[in-house]
Amino acid sequence: MSRLILVRHGESSGNRERIFATQPHELPLTETGYRQAQAAAQRIAALFRPKLVVTSSYVRASETARIIAGALGVPLEIEPNLHEREIGAHRGLSYDSLLAAPDYDPNRPWAWKPEDGESYEEVQARVGPILDRLAKAHPRDDVVIVSHGGVMMTLWAYVTGKWDGAHAPPNCGIVLIEHGPLGYSRPQIIGDESRASDAGG
Repeated sequence: MSRLILVRHGESSGNRERIFATQPHELPLTETGYRQAQAAAQRIAALFRPKLVVTSSYVRASETARIIAGALGVPLEIEPNLHEREIGAHRGLSYDSLLAAPDYDPNRPWAWKPEDGESYEEVQARVGPILDRLAKAHPRDDVVIVSHGGVMMTLWAYVTGKWDGAHAPPNCGIVLIEHGPLGYSRPQIIGDESRASDAGG
């Protein structure tokens, strides 16, 4: 059975200030974020035996992944399409700016697409095949996948087939998805983590 260990990156300044970055691919970790990454590496080492760490190319994710891969002594691969949702016209604005958009539908937030950005449905279409590929390529391995809150929420919906209740993890929150002959298992939250207040950044 393949065990896919999904990890959200550590805290960035955007997370701390609840503002979408103007250059999201360049946003680094805060000192808290580095500590969170180190703690995540220790938790993963205690529970799993990963053979590989795969990461989004965005700096906050790749820095988190580098810490985890270094602690585990395993290779690190960059997967460019694991990047966070493109927020378009909301770059540089508060996370709450989404809720004030005139066409935002709180009943179907996954379908809403910001101007010049992506809907969560579009993110899912981009990242779902990556999960499938990794599960197929590593049928008996543990693989760590470091990405973003929005990516992990869409993968939860991808695996369960439902957007309602899709989990948005806190920084360095961990979700386990197992894959075997019958397909994906229901995602499991690892550790005593609470739901994040949002999936932004």
